Amino acid sequence: MKHCFSPWIDENTKILIIGTIPSLISLKENMYYANPHNKFWPYMARILNSDDIKENRKSTLLLNHIGLWDALCLCEGIGSLDANIVNQQYNDFSNFKSIKYFLFNGQKAYSFFCKNNKQLLTPDNFFLLPSTSPANASLSEDYKFQKWESALKKCLNSI
Repeated sequence: MKHCFSPWIDENTKILIIGTIPSLISLKENMYYANPHNKFWPYMARILNSDDIKENRKSTLLLNHIGLWDALCLCEGIGSLDANIVNQQYNDFSNFKSIKYFLFNGQKAYSFFCKNNKQLLTPDNFFLLPSTSPANASLSEDYKFQKWESALKKCLNSI
């Protein structure tokens, strides 16, 4: 049984990045996006112009009004691939009233979020972004980064 981490969110969080559920590596390391081949933290470092994000991941995101959580609270499945997820239980995002934007780290995160929280989305308050997972190798790194940078900067410039 895999479980999510506690949400990284505070009263000033305006942008919430939503993944599916932590990978086995992330669970072992007790850290969001701990797989060294996942591009999430390198993208955040570049977009937020933060050289020390590895040492201050949570505080760097929260200082920039960005939070993290996962669409699923529990699931079963072999390995870390989203395609292997079964018997999932969904997180409830309705209590996060400060959130203006939802950014989805991949199609599965979006799909699972919508099972229980679709009413929170409007045409203008979310971005479905390419997964930063190393399993998402069909798109170029430049393309994925540009999508993440564009979406996050739009959100940051409007809060």
